[in-house]
Amino acid sequence: MKRLIPCLLLSLFAAGVHADEVAVAVAANFTGPMQVIAPIFERETGHKLNLAFGATGKFYAQISNGAPFEILVAADDETPARLVKENQGIAGSAYTYAIGKLVLWSADSKLVDGKGEVLKKGGFKHLAIANPKTAPYGAAALQTMARLGVSDTLKPLFVQGENIAQTQQFVVSGAAELGFIAYSQVIKNGQIGSGSGWLVPASFHDPIRQDVVLLAKGKDKPGAVALMTFLKGDKAKTVIKSFGYDLP
Repeated sequence: MKRLIPCLLLSLFAAGVHADEVAVAVAANFTGPMQVIAPIFERETGHKLNLAFGATGKFYAQISNGAPFEILVAADDETPARLVKENQGIAGSAYTYAIGKLVLWSADSKLVDGKGEVLKKGGFKHLAIANPKTAPYGAAALQTMARLGVSDTLKPLFVQGENIAQTQQFVVSGAAELGFIAYSQVIKNGQIGSGSGWLVPASFHDPIRQDVVLLAKGKDKPGAVALMTFLKGDKAKTVIKSFGYDLP
């Protein structure tokens, strides 16, 4: 037994030595799933994740200016591809981890109908959308309104959030009566948990293919490589699907 204890201590020490802290930039729409996935990953691998949440476009600018992120969990597939092309991302590492869904949502349980007709009927003063230049869900919202032929009518009512989290907060706080946000932000037990909403058909906008990419600063870090693998695994997929995303 006395011999066994030093061996166990040595084993634990070795595990600690090889444990990494990984700086991960996460698209705001993926906040909920990542907060569930992170502790599972940390428990199973011993690595620690330092998570930052925000708009994909903002993260691109930060990474281009030297921010110490090692993985980008993006809200689109264009930004990871661009980072790879610019040698800021590792070639061959990017893959689609989820396909997002857009929802028109209001905290008012009676405001949004199941077909989105409220966008044509009106009766509201403010409509929240995420910045379409930095947030893919904002771009999808613009495409949806163009498809419905209501862009010109609704543009004066826009309240623009820096990212999808701020956009949701505008609706929650009452700064906007309704807004386009990510389905993952309001789903509960497989459906919209509170308020009222319209799940926008996928055909109304370009696919929201969300890719993850290993960044140059994470190339030689076992923890970063481990997370890239973990997000492909069944445990991560189960969490992702539970938040309403489609899987590739």
